[in-house]
Amino acid sequence: PSDMHFFRWALALASLAVLCGAAVVMENGLPILWGKTSSLLSNLSGSRETVTLDPWDYPQRMVMYRLLINASDPYMGSMGPGTNQNPLWGLPLQLAWKLRSGRLVDPTGADSCGQEGSEHVCIAASSWWGCVNYYLSVIPFLAAVEAGVVGEGLPRIEIQVPAQVAQDYCTSTKTCSSLHADAMAKWVTFFQSLKDISASDMREDEKKDQILGLMWAAELASLSTASNTCAERQKQYSGLEGSFSESWLSSAQYLASTHFLSSVEMSELLMAPLPGRVLLDSDKPPNIADLSAEENHTLYVFSWINSVNKWLGGSLTTLWQRAMCSSSAREKGRALLQDVALNPRFALASIFSILTEMAMGC
Repeated sequence: PSDMHFFRWALALASLAVLCGAAVVMENGLPILWGKTSSLLSNLSGSRETVTLDPWDYPQRMVMYRLLINASDPYMGSMGPGTNQNPLWGLPLQLAWKLRSGRLVDPTGADSCGQEGSEHVCIAASSWWGCVNYYLSVIPFLAAVEAGVVGEGLPRIEIQVPAQVAQDYCTSTKTCSSLHADAMAKWVTFFQSLKDISASDMREDEKKDQILGLMWAAELASLSTASNTCAERQKQYSGLEGSFSESWLSSAQYLASTHFLSSVEMSELLMAPLPGRVLLDSDKPPNIADLSAEENHTLYVFSWINSVNKWLGGSLTTLWQRAMCSSSAREKGRALLQDVALNPRFALASIFSILTEMAMGC
């Protein structure tokens, strides 16, 4: 099936998940609390002095995404017609899901940060999910500044880190390039390449494939860095939430290999069936009563893929990556993702024969 068929078919399923109470990450067609970034953006544009951004304030982390999307939009014409096709939209939507599902709160309960209902929506410094997202927000933002994509017409911007965790995070292009060289280099390459690729005489589908390949390489580098840097925070959660977080990290490998277009619409589809709250040791997926059938199915699929991949020493991920060897193979891969993630009748065991056949055709 084509990507458009996937979109229509999955939209119906995702709508069901939303109706059943999954975490709704959108309001007025944009990530939750996106409207709060407007005043921040105008303050930035109007200032001539150095401005400090605090990534532990949810709207301020979101304003970084807004700056990234605004600056890269002119180079994203190959992503297709319509608004909000920029693949960077997947990042603020991830952050919105983490907020709405309670994953930005302090897992120890020591402070009230991360509570969506509070007037000042902060991100708990002890949240593993908030820590991981730092490397998917601040790192690409600093890389875009380094690449000259973000910054024109803006004052000098400094990143502020809470004193108690200052030693855990880099806050400038210099320190981030030193501490997390691979992630910074890949994001800088992505942003520097945008202009050249979009202006080239390649076919539009080739431009799209190249841009998405570079973006996903950068996202994977950020996640690899975050996985190591944030590991201690992961231990504060239940075993079940810890397993889910590992599966969530691993899922990026599968999305990346297909060069998935993480536009607003497509990202919302895959996030609708993600669990709408932090998991507890007492939960028994796929039979968690206060989660929807779609959320329970997602937990089952994540657990199955992670378990099988570990049992096979990582060869499921390797086979998947090997099979996505061309643009046409990646299109098939996106259709396969549709079945694996959203079709409860799909026989997961058949994935091996499908991938083996695809890999043999490479």
